[in-house]
Amino acid sequence: MKESDFLSVNEAAEYLKLKSNTLYTWLSKKVLPTQIYRKLGRRTIFLKTELDKWVIKGCKFI
Repeated sequence: MKESDFLSVNEAAEYLKLKSNTLYTWLSKKVLPTQIYRKLGRRTIFLKTELDKWVIKGCKFI
């Protein structure tokens, strides 16, 4: 995987046309499917391919 395959929370929020606070809320409430993001210490990254699959499936939450 290359660096462009990953998105920060801010980049993912922009990509999804959401506010970053919305993603942070979803992360803290654990409503996002775990396959679309990874925790690296305190940092959260989103896997762009998995994020795309989630959007195509209709953004279903856990």
